Amino acid sequence: MRIYCSAEQHGLGGPGSFYLARSEQLLPSLLKQYRGKVQLIYLDPPFGTGDAFLAKGGEGGLQFRDDMPEEEYIKWMRTILQGCHQLLSSTGSLYLHIDWRMSAKLRLLLDDIFSQDNFMDEIIWGYKTGGRATRFFPRKHDTILFYRKSRRVYFNIAAVGKPRGPQRRNHLKQFVDQTGRVGFSIRSGGKLYTYYEDDPIYPSDVWTDIEHLQQKDKERTGYATQKPEALLERIILASSREGDLVADLFSGSGTTAAVAVKKGRRFLAVDASPAALLTLRRRLLANAARPTLLDGPDSQSPFTIQYPALRRKCVADYSLTNGVFTLTKAEIHRQEVPLVYAAIGYEKDKVFYPLQTYTKPKLPLKLPIPEGVEPPVVQLVNSLGEQAFFTLDT
Repeated sequence: MRIYCSAEQHGLGGPGSFYLARSEQLLPSLLKQYRGKVQLIYLDPPFGTGDAFLAKGGEGGLQFRDDMPEEEYIKWMRTILQGCHQLLSSTGSLYLHIDWRMSAKLRLLLDDIFSQDNFMDEIIWGYKTGGRATRFFPRKHDTILFYRKSRRVYFNIAAVGKPRGPQRRNHLKQFVDQTGRVGFSIRSGGKLYTYYEDDPIYPSDVWTDIEHLQQKDKERTGYATQKPEALLERIILASSREGDLVADLFSGSGTTAAVAVKKGRRFLAVDASPAALLTLRRRLLANAARPTLLDGPDSQSPFTIQYPALRRKCVADYSLTNGVFTLTKAEIHRQEVPLVYAAIGYEKDKVFYPLQTYTKPKLPLKLPIPEGVEPPVVQLVNSLGEQAFFTLDT
Protein backbone atom coordinates (compact mmCIF):
# COMPACT_ATOMS: atom_id res chain seq x y z
CA MET A 1 0.00 0.00 0.00
CA ARG A 2 1.34 3.44 -0.93
CA ILE A 3 1.97 5.84 1.94
CA TYR A 4 3.32 9.39 2.04
CA CYS A 5 6.20 10.63 4.18
CA SER A 6 7.48 14.18 4.55
CA ALA A 7 10.74 13.32 6.34
CA GLU A 8 13.21 10.55 6.99
CA GLN A 9 15.47 10.11 10.00
CA HIS A 10 18.69 8.12 9.90
CA GLY A 11 20.35 6.81 13.04
CA LEU A 12 23.85 7.63 11.79
CA GLY A 13 25.45 10.26 9.59
CA GLY A 14 24.67 13.38 11.63
CA PRO A 15 23.92 15.20 13.74
CA GLY A 16 22.01 17.59 11.54
CA SER A 17 19.06 18.35 9.28
CA PHE A 18 18.62 18.78 5.54
CA TYR A 19 15.62 20.59 4.02
CA LEU A 20 14.63 20.10 0.38
CA ALA A 21 13.36 23.62 -0.32
CA ARG A 22 14.24 27.02 -1.73
CA SER A 23 16.17 28.94 0.90
CA GLU A 24 14.25 32.19 0.55
CA GLN A 25 10.92 30.37 0.92
CA LEU A 26 12.08 28.35 3.91
CA LEU A 27 13.60 31.28 5.82
CA PRO A 28 10.46 32.20 7.83
CA SER A 29 10.27 28.63 9.13
CA LEU A 30 14.02 28.49 9.82
CA LEU A 31 13.88 31.76 11.75
CA LYS A 32 11.17 30.41 14.04
CA GLN A 33 13.41 27.50 15.00
CA TYR A 34 16.98 28.78 14.63
CA ARG A 35 16.94 32.57 15.05
CA GLY A 36 20.13 33.62 16.84
CA LYS A 37 21.32 30.00 17.22
CA VAL A 38 23.62 29.48 14.22
CA GLN A 39 27.34 29.95 14.86
CA LEU A 40 28.60 29.78 11.29
CA ILE A 41 27.02 30.15 7.85
CA TYR A 42 28.84 29.24 4.65
CA LEU A 43 27.14 30.17 1.39
CA ASP A 44 28.22 29.05 -2.07
CA PRO A 45 25.34 30.46 -4.18
CA PRO A 46 25.09 30.57 -7.98
CA PHE A 47 27.73 32.96 -9.33
CA GLY A 48 25.66 34.54 -12.10
CA THR A 49 27.32 32.50 -14.85
CA GLY A 50 24.20 32.16 -17.03
CA ASP A 51 24.65 28.38 -17.15
CA ALA A 52 22.60 25.31 -16.21
CA PHE A 53 24.40 22.51 -14.38
CA LEU A 54 23.50 18.85 -14.90
CA ALA A 55 24.40 15.85 -12.77
CA LYS A 56 27.00 13.51 -14.21
CA GLY A 57 26.20 9.86 -14.76
CA GLY A 58 22.48 10.52 -15.12
CA GLU A 59 21.86 10.86 -11.38
CA GLY A 60 19.83 13.79 -10.12
CA GLY A 61 19.00 15.41 -13.47
CA LEU A 62 19.25 19.20 -13.35
CA GLN A 63 21.30 20.30 -10.34
CA PHE A 64 20.65 24.04 -10.57
CA ARG A 65 20.25 26.95 -12.98
CA ASP A 66 22.44 30.03 -12.79
CA ASP A 67 20.75 32.32 -15.30
CA MET A 68 18.83 34.79 -13.13
CA PRO A 69 18.82 38.43 -14.37
CA GLU A 70 21.23 40.55 -12.32
CA GLU A 71 18.62 42.84 -10.72
CA GLU A 72 16.55 39.83 -9.69
CA TYR A 73 19.68 38.05 -8.44
CA ILE A 74 20.69 40.95 -6.17
CA LYS A 75 17.16 41.19 -4.75
CA TRP A 76 17.13 37.41 -4.17
CA MET A 77 20.51 37.48 -2.40
CA ARG A 78 19.44 40.42 -0.23
CA THR A 79 16.52 38.36 1.10
CA ILE A 80 18.79 35.41 1.87
CA LEU A 81 21.58 37.48 3.45
CA GLN A 82 19.09 39.36 5.65
CA GLY A 83 17.79 36.00 6.84
CA CYS A 84 21.33 34.80 7.51
CA HIS A 85 22.02 37.87 9.64
CA GLN A 86 19.01 37.01 11.81
CA LEU A 87 19.96 33.32 12.05
CA LEU A 88 23.45 34.06 13.36
CA SER A 89 24.27 34.20 17.06
CA SER A 90 26.06 37.26 18.44
CA THR A 91 29.39 35.38 18.16
CA GLY A 92 28.60 34.03 14.69
CA SER A 93 30.02 34.77 11.26
CA LEU A 94 29.20 34.42 7.57
CA TYR A 95 31.45 33.29 4.71
CA LEU A 96 30.07 34.12 1.26
CA HIS A 97 31.85 32.26 -1.56
CA ILE A 98 31.63 34.07 -4.88
CA ASP A 99 33.74 34.93 -7.95
CA TRP A 100 34.58 38.01 -10.03
CA ARG A 101 31.08 38.34 -11.53
CA MET A 102 29.26 39.38 -8.35
CA SER A 103 31.91 39.89 -5.65
CA ALA A 104 31.87 43.71 -5.79
CA LYS A 105 28.08 43.96 -5.79
CA LEU A 106 27.63 41.44 -2.99
CA ARG A 107 30.27 43.09 -0.84
CA LEU A 108 28.29 46.33 -0.97
CA LEU A 109 25.17 44.34 -0.09
CA LEU A 110 26.94 42.75 2.90
CA ASP A 111 28.21 46.15 4.05
CA ASP A 112 24.60 47.33 4.07
CA ILE A 113 23.19 44.30 5.94
CA PHE A 114 26.05 43.42 8.31
CA SER A 115 27.67 46.90 8.48
CA GLN A 116 31.05 47.76 7.02
CA ASP A 117 32.44 47.72 10.58
CA ASN A 118 31.76 43.98 10.73
CA PHE A 119 33.79 43.15 7.62
CA MET A 120 36.55 40.69 8.58
CA ASP A 121 38.35 39.54 5.42
CA GLU A 122 38.22 39.28 1.68
CA ILE A 123 39.76 35.83 1.28
CA ILE A 124 41.32 34.95 -2.07
CA TRP A 125 41.23 31.24 -2.88
CA GLY A 126 43.71 30.72 -5.70
CA TYR A 127 43.85 27.55 -7.81
CA LYS A 128 45.46 26.24 -11.01
CA THR A 129 42.66 24.31 -12.67
CA GLY A 130 40.58 25.45 -15.64
CA GLY A 131 41.41 26.92 -19.04
CA ARG A 132 44.10 29.45 -19.94
CA ALA A 133 42.82 32.72 -21.40
CA THR A 134 44.94 34.73 -23.83
CA ARG A 135 42.79 37.87 -24.19
CA PHE A 136 43.28 38.70 -20.48
CA PHE A 137 45.15 37.33 -17.47
CA PRO A 138 43.56 33.95 -16.60
CA ARG A 139 41.03 34.20 -13.75
CA LYS A 140 42.31 31.69 -11.22
CA HIS A 141 40.68 32.60 -7.93
CA ASP A 142 37.39 32.82 -6.07
CA THR A 143 36.55 35.38 -3.41
CA ILE A 144 35.20 34.48 0.04
CA LEU A 145 33.71 37.47 1.87
CA PHE A 146 33.98 37.01 5.64
CA TYR A 147 31.69 39.05 7.93
CA ARG A 148 30.91 38.84 11.64
CA LYS A 149 27.57 39.38 13.34
CA SER A 150 29.08 41.57 16.07
CA ARG A 151 32.31 42.43 17.85
CA ARG A 152 31.75 39.39 20.08
CA VAL A 153 32.62 37.12 17.15
CA TYR A 154 34.32 33.80 17.84
CA PHE A 155 37.46 33.38 15.73
CA ASN A 156 40.32 31.00 16.52
CA ILE A 157 43.15 31.21 14.01
CA ALA A 158 45.20 28.86 16.20
CA ALA A 159 42.84 26.05 15.19
CA VAL A 160 44.07 26.26 11.58
CA GLY A 161 47.79 26.74 12.16
CA LYS A 162 50.31 24.27 10.75
CA PRO A 163 53.89 23.58 11.90
CA ARG A 164 56.51 25.75 10.23
CA GLY A 165 58.44 22.64 9.16
CA PRO A 166 62.11 22.18 8.26
CA GLN A 167 62.19 24.55 5.28
CA ARG A 168 64.72 27.35 5.75
CA ARG A 169 63.40 30.85 4.98
CA ASN A 170 65.03 34.26 4.39
CA HIS A 171 68.64 33.21 5.11
CA LEU A 172 67.82 32.03 8.64
CA LYS A 173 70.48 29.98 10.42
CA GLN A 174 69.51 26.53 11.65
CA PHE A 175 70.26 25.42 15.23
CA VAL A 176 69.28 22.78 17.78
CA ASP A 177 68.58 23.97 21.31
CA GLN A 178 69.30 22.17 24.59
CA THR A 179 65.99 20.28 24.48
CA GLY A 180 66.61 18.97 20.97
CA ARG A 181 64.18 21.30 19.22
CA VAL A 182 65.23 22.37 15.74
CA GLY A 183 64.96 26.07 15.09
CA PHE A 184 66.09 28.95 12.91
CA SER A 185 67.37 32.41 13.84
CA ILE A 186 68.23 35.70 12.21
CA ARG A 187 69.59 38.98 13.58
CA SER A 188 68.02 42.13 12.22
CA GLY A 189 68.16 45.70 13.51
CA GLY A 190 70.14 44.59 16.54
CA LYS A 191 67.48 42.02 17.53
CA LEU A 192 67.64 38.24 17.38
CA TYR A 193 64.55 36.55 15.92
CA THR A 194 64.09 32.84 16.62
CA TYR A 195 61.63 30.33 15.11
CA TYR A 196 61.19 26.61 15.68
CA GLU A 197 60.15 23.86 13.26
CA ASP A 198 57.11 23.04 15.38
CA ASP A 199 55.97 26.67 15.75
CA PRO A 200 52.62 27.16 13.97
CA ILE A 201 52.19 29.25 10.84
CA TYR A 202 48.76 30.73 10.30
CA PRO A 203 47.09 31.26 6.91
CA SER A 204 46.76 34.80 5.55
CA ASP A 205 43.81 36.01 3.49
CA VAL A 206 45.33 34.47 0.32
CA TRP A 207 44.79 30.70 0.22
CA THR A 208 46.89 29.00 -2.42
CA ASP A 209 47.68 25.88 -0.39
CA ILE A 210 44.25 24.28 -0.96
CA GLU A 211 43.90 22.67 -4.37
CA HIS A 212 40.76 22.70 -6.47
CA LEU A 213 39.28 19.20 -6.85
CA GLN A 214 40.69 17.23 -9.77
CA GLN A 215 38.52 15.15 -12.11
CA LYS A 216 39.51 11.83 -10.51
CA ASP A 217 39.75 13.08 -6.93
CA LYS A 218 38.40 10.60 -4.36
CA GLU A 219 36.19 13.34 -2.91
CA ARG A 220 34.32 13.79 -6.18
CA THR A 221 30.57 13.20 -5.91
CA GLY A 222 29.65 14.10 -9.49
CA TYR A 223 28.08 17.36 -8.34
CA ALA A 224 29.03 20.46 -10.34
CA THR A 225 30.88 23.27 -8.49
CA GLN A 226 31.86 20.93 -5.62
CA LYS A 227 34.34 22.50 -3.20
CA PRO A 228 37.16 20.56 -1.46
CA GLU A 229 36.75 19.47 2.14
CA ALA A 230 40.03 21.18 3.07
CA LEU A 231 38.48 24.56 2.25
CA LEU A 232 35.47 24.02 4.50
CA GLU A 233 37.62 22.45 7.20
CA ARG A 234 39.65 25.65 7.56
CA ILE A 235 36.51 27.80 7.75
CA ILE A 236 34.70 25.51 10.20
CA LEU A 237 37.69 25.07 12.53
CA ALA A 238 38.44 28.79 12.64
CA SER A 239 34.89 30.05 13.21
CA SER A 240 33.10 27.38 15.25
CA ARG A 241 33.60 25.04 18.19
CA GLU A 242 32.62 21.42 18.70
CA GLY A 243 28.86 21.16 19.14
CA ASP A 244 28.16 24.45 17.34
CA LEU A 245 25.55 24.70 14.59
CA VAL A 246 26.92 25.23 11.08
CA ALA A 247 24.53 26.17 8.26
CA ASP A 248 24.69 26.05 4.46
CA LEU A 249 21.65 27.33 2.57
CA PHE A 250 23.02 26.16 -0.80
CA SER A 251 24.05 22.67 0.25
CA GLY A 252 24.93 21.42 -3.24
CA SER A 253 27.39 18.54 -2.94
CA GLY A 254 27.04 18.50 0.86
CA THR A 255 30.65 19.38 1.66
CA THR A 256 29.74 21.74 4.52
CA ALA A 257 27.57 19.14 6.25
CA ALA A 258 30.11 16.35 5.68
CA VAL A 259 32.99 18.35 7.19
CA ALA A 260 30.84 19.67 10.04
CA VAL A 261 30.02 16.10 11.08
CA LYS A 262 33.66 15.01 10.86
CA LYS A 263 34.68 17.91 13.08
CA GLY A 264 32.02 17.36 15.74
CA ARG A 265 29.65 20.14 14.71
CA ARG A 266 25.91 20.03 13.99
CA PHE A 267 24.71 20.98 10.53
CA LEU A 268 21.72 22.71 8.97
CA ALA A 269 21.63 22.27 5.18
CA VAL A 270 19.11 23.55 2.63
CA ASP A 271 18.87 23.03 -1.13
CA ALA A 272 16.04 23.05 -3.67
CA SER A 273 17.60 20.41 -5.93
CA PRO A 274 16.78 16.70 -5.49
CA ALA A 275 20.30 16.11 -6.82
CA ALA A 276 21.67 17.80 -3.69
CA LEU A 277 19.50 15.56 -1.50
CA LEU A 278 20.69 12.42 -3.31
CA THR A 279 24.32 13.49 -3.01
CA LEU A 280 24.16 14.48 0.66
CA ARG A 281 22.30 11.34 1.72
CA ARG A 282 24.79 9.09 -0.04
CA ARG A 283 27.76 11.05 1.28
CA LEU A 284 26.67 11.06 4.91
CA LEU A 285 25.72 7.38 4.86
CA ALA A 286 29.09 6.50 3.34
CA ASN A 287 30.90 8.52 6.02
CA ALA A 288 28.81 6.89 8.77
CA ALA A 289 29.86 3.47 7.49
CA ARG A 290 33.50 4.29 8.33
CA PRO A 291 33.80 4.10 12.14
CA THR A 292 36.47 6.08 13.96
CA LEU A 293 38.21 5.41 17.26
CA LEU A 294 35.72 7.76 18.93
CA ASP A 295 32.69 5.73 17.85
CA GLY A 296 31.30 3.41 20.48
CA PRO A 297 29.05 0.39 19.94
CA ASP A 298 25.96 2.46 20.77
CA SER A 299 27.05 5.65 18.99
CA GLN A 300 24.03 7.53 17.59
CA SER A 301 24.39 10.59 15.38
CA PRO A 302 20.99 11.02 13.70
CA PHE A 303 20.36 13.21 10.73
CA THR A 304 16.97 14.20 9.37
CA ILE A 305 15.87 14.92 5.80
CA GLN A 306 12.69 16.92 5.33
CA TYR A 307 10.88 17.36 2.04
CA PRO A 308 7.40 17.95 0.62
CA ALA A 309 5.18 14.85 0.57
CA LEU A 310 5.35 14.47 -3.22
CA ARG A 311 2.76 12.14 -4.73
CA ARG A 312 4.23 10.15 -7.59
CA LYS A 313 2.86 7.16 -9.42
CA CYS A 314 4.91 4.05 -8.70
CA VAL A 315 4.82 0.68 -10.45
CA ALA A 316 6.81 -2.04 -8.70
CA ASP A 317 7.06 -5.77 -9.19
CA TYR A 318 8.29 -7.64 -6.14
CA SER A 319 8.00 -10.86 -4.20
CA LEU A 320 8.26 -11.88 -0.54
CA THR A 321 9.96 -15.20 0.20
CA ASN A 322 11.34 -16.42 3.53
CA GLY A 323 11.61 -12.93 4.98
CA VAL A 324 13.32 -11.43 1.92
CA PHE A 325 11.84 -8.65 -0.24
CA THR A 326 12.95 -9.02 -3.88
CA LEU A 327 12.34 -6.07 -6.20
CA THR A 328 12.44 -6.87 -9.92
CA LYS A 329 10.89 -3.70 -11.39
CA ALA A 330 10.52 -0.11 -10.20
CA GLU A 331 9.08 2.80 -12.18
CA ILE A 332 8.43 6.05 -10.33
CA HIS A 333 6.35 8.57 -12.30
CA ARG A 334 7.91 7.60 -15.63
CA GLN A 335 9.74 4.78 -17.33
CA GLU A 336 13.45 4.37 -18.02
CA VAL A 337 14.59 6.51 -15.09
CA PRO A 338 17.05 4.43 -13.06
CA LEU A 339 16.71 3.61 -9.38
CA VAL A 340 19.51 5.23 -7.33
CA TYR A 341 18.46 4.65 -3.72
CA ALA A 342 16.41 2.14 -1.75
CA ALA A 343 15.74 1.58 1.93
CA ILE A 344 13.58 -0.57 4.18
CA GLY A 345 12.36 0.39 7.63
CA TYR A 346 9.18 1.71 9.27
CA GLU A 347 7.00 4.82 9.32
CA LYS A 348 5.65 6.85 12.23
CA ASP A 349 3.77 10.15 11.99
CA LYS A 350 4.81 10.61 8.33
CA VAL A 351 8.50 10.18 9.23
CA PHE A 352 10.33 7.24 7.65
CA TYR A 353 12.97 5.49 9.78
CA PRO A 354 15.28 3.43 7.53
CA LEU A 355 16.90 0.36 9.08
CA GLN A 356 18.79 -0.76 5.97
CA THR A 357 19.89 1.51 3.11
CA TYR A 358 21.20 0.87 -0.39
CA THR A 359 22.88 3.84 -2.09
CA LYS A 360 23.64 2.05 -5.37
CA PRO A 361 20.83 -0.49 -5.83
CA LYS A 362 20.70 -2.82 -8.83
CA LEU A 363 17.71 -4.85 -9.96
CA PRO A 364 16.83 -7.47 -8.94
CA LEU A 365 17.32 -6.06 -5.43
CA LYS A 366 17.05 -8.30 -2.37
CA LEU A 367 16.27 -6.64 0.98
CA PRO A 368 16.03 -8.73 4.14
CA ILE A 369 12.92 -7.71 6.08
CA PRO A 370 13.87 -6.45 9.57
CA GLU A 371 12.53 -8.58 12.39
CA GLY A 372 9.85 -7.11 14.62
CA VAL A 373 8.84 -4.38 12.14
CA GLU A 374 5.16 -4.42 11.26
CA PRO A 375 4.43 -3.38 8.65
CA PRO A 376 7.80 -2.93 6.90
CA VAL A 377 8.05 0.12 4.64
CA VAL A 378 10.13 0.35 1.47
CA GLN A 379 11.47 3.63 0.08
CA LEU A 380 12.52 3.91 -3.58
CA VAL A 381 14.16 6.94 -5.23
CA ASN A 382 14.98 7.43 -8.90
CA SER A 383 17.72 9.54 -10.48
CA LEU A 384 15.42 12.58 -10.75
CA GLY A 385 14.91 12.56 -6.99
CA GLU A 386 11.32 11.32 -7.32
CA GLN A 387 10.45 8.84 -4.59
CA ALA A 388 7.78 6.47 -3.38
CA PHE A 389 6.99 4.73 -0.08
CA PHE A 390 4.88 1.63 0.30
CA THR A 391 4.16 -0.94 2.98
CA LEU A 392 4.75 -4.66 2.57
CA ASP A 393 2.04 -7.18 3.41
CA THR A 394 4.11 -9.84 5.16
